[in-house]
Amino acid sequence: MPAAGSSCEFVNARNDDEQPRGNDGLPCHPGIRQLREKAVSPAHSPKTPEPDAGAASTPASAPAPVDAASKHAGAKKVIYAALVANFAIAISKFVAAAFTGSAAMLAEGVHSLVDTGNEYLLLVGIGRSQRAPDEWHPFGYGKTLYFWALIVAASVFSLGGGVSIYHGITSMLHPKPLEDPTWNYIVLGVAALFEGYSWHVSKVELVARKHPEESLWQVVRRSKDPSVFTVFIEDSAALTGIAIAALGIWLGHILNNPYIDPAASILIGVVLLAAAVVLGRETGSLLVGESADRAMVQQLRKIISSDPAVEKIGHLLTMQMGPNDILLVAEVQFRGDLAVDTVELAVCRLESAIKAQYPPIRHIYFGSTGFRRTAS
Repeated sequence: MPAAGSSCEFVNARNDDEQPRGNDGLPCHPGIRQLREKAVSPAHSPKTPEPDAGAASTPASAPAPVDAASKHAGAKKVIYAALVANFAIAISKFVAAAFTGSAAMLAEGVHSLVDTGNEYLLLVGIGRSQRAPDEWHPFGYGKTLYFWALIVAASVFSLGGGVSIYHGITSMLHPKPLEDPTWNYIVLGVAALFEGYSWHVSKVELVARKHPEESLWQVVRRSKDPSVFTVFIEDSAALTGIAIAALGIWLGHILNNPYIDPAASILIGVVLLAAAVVLGRETGSLLVGESADRAMVQQLRKIISSDPAVEKIGHLLTMQMGPNDILLVAEVQFRGDLAVDTVELAVCRLESAIKAQYPPIRHIYFGSTGFRRTAS
C-alpha cells in the first residue's frame, strides 16, 4: 500500500493474465500507477537538466516538437501528392512509349506505375500501424509501417529496377529505330514538373523534422518514419531517371544510334536498384529494432539522473516500436536509504517527467535496486 498522501497508488493485478491498471482503466507501470495531475508537483518534480554548452546533439538544437497527429497528416500529404503525380505520369509515359517505341520511356512508365503502387502500400501501412494494442500485440502495431515500407523497397528493386534492366537488355538485342521523339520530350517535361512537385513536398516535410546542422541525408538516416523518406528517395530516383531518359533519347537521335536508348533504360534500372538498396537498409533496420534518437537517449539519462532519489543509472535501452511509439527500459539504482513508498513516488515522478517531455515514449519499465522495506 502506498504511504498516505502519496502521489501514486499501488495496484495489484488480480491474476497473471491481467495487467495492473489505474483508476482510469489504463495499463500502468507494473505495480505502480501515477495520478498524473499530482505526480509532478513543484515539491517533487525533478531538476531540469541544463544542456551542455555547445553540444550540437542536445534537444536545444532540435526542431520544435511535433505531435503524432501532425506527423501523420504531414506524411499522408506527402504520400497523396506522390500517388497522384506518379499515376498521371505513368499513363502519359506509357502513351508516349506506345507512339515512339522508346525503351527508356517504357522503363520510366514501369517505374512510375511501381511508385504509384508503392504509395498505396505506404498508406496501408500507416492505417494498420495506428490500430490499438490487443492481446496478441500488446505493444501495438506501429512496426506494421516498417514492414510495408520494406515491401516497397523490394518492389522498387524487382518491379522497378529489374524490369527496367530486363527491358533495356532485350531492346539492345533487338534494336529498332525510334519514331519522332517529340512526344517523349513533352511527356518527360510534364513528368519532371509532377515529380518535382512531389519531391518538393517530401523535402519540405523532411526539412521540418531536421536539426539545423543536419543535411537531408542525415535526416533520412536518423528518421524513424519511412513514409516520408521513402517518397523522397523514390522521387529523387525518378527525377534522375527522367534526366537519363531524356539524355538517352536525345543522344540516340543525334548520333542515329539505336543502342543508346536501351542503354539509358539499363542505367535507369541501376538507379532504381541503388534506391531500393538504400530503402531496404533503412527500413530493414527499423523493422529489426532501432534505438531512439541519440540526443533523446542522452537527455533521458539527464532527466533520470537529476532526480534526487536516483543514485546511479545502469543500462538505458530504447526501441522504436513505430514512428511515434518508443519503448524505454532503464536500470536505475535508487538511494539505499529510501523506503519503498518513496521509491514508488520517485518512479511515478520520473515516468511523468519523461512522458511530459517525450510523448512518443509510451512504454516505460524500470529495473530498480536499492529498495528498503518500511518498518512495520
